[in-house]
Amino acid sequence: MQRRRFLASSLAASAVALAGKSEAQPAGKLREYYELRKYLMQSGPQTKLTESYLSNALIPALNRLGMSPIGVFNVSIGPETPTIYVLIPSSSVEALVTADLRLAQDQQFLQAAAPFWNAPAAAPPYVRIESSLLIAFEGWPKITLPAATAQHGKRMFELRTYESATNQDHVRKVEMFNKGEFEIFQKAGFGEVFFGDALIGPRLPHLTYMLSFADMADRDAKWDAFRNNPDWKKLSSDPRYAFEPIVSNITNLILTPTSFSQI
Repeated sequence: MQRRRFLASSLAASAVALAGKSEAQPAGKLREYYELRKYLMQSGPQTKLTESYLSNALIPALNRLGMSPIGVFNVSIGPETPTIYVLIPSSSVEALVTADLRLAQDQQFLQAAAPFWNAPAAAPPYVRIESSLLIAFEGWPKITLPAATAQHGKRMFELRTYESATNQDHVRKVEMFNKGEFEIFQKAGFGEVFFGDALIGPRLPHLTYMLSFADMADRDAKWDAFRNNPDWKKLSSDPRYAFEPIVSNITNLILTPTSFSQI
């Protein structure tokens, strides 16, 4: 247990250093941290067991730790299905990386999580879990909930990940968002949920962001408006961003929120 605590504390310190920010930031300037967790599944009883765990055990426990809103999504269009994505925000990177240690001391959580945690190796509740740690962009420091979330209305999400060939290309792509891209999204009517710069995870350097829509027709119309916006054409042709490709690969997923998702 002491070794696990040491590793968690070391990871928290490293993540803060990578972010280049102290956790004691001025009020109003705090940038959230995100764990983006991916549960790789198999069709069948696995999915029901994992969704029950997320709904009845993990989300309530994370809320008790002050982490909310928690987003849980199924992949509707993407290379790996079934897959469940879980978005966990926190104002503290240390709280994120020590959450499992704290959950292990939460008797209410342990009781609710027992069917999931005690599943036999012959019938595991998932195939594998992958996870990334991100820090919110300066220009979009916190999650913004879609208006439809409060009414549990119809909504879908697009999760986009941009990889860059080099660190300097990655820095310039993040800069594009902070230098005008957010405003262009807003003019096109997008629901901007979160924007995160990956600190730890696979395929670095990369950034990930999430947009919300009513449906696919709404999505297509808003992307057309974005591409045709003169401000986007001006920004994307700026020599600082256009002298070489600054995005080398894009992963694009369409997600559907579960009935218990808080986003």
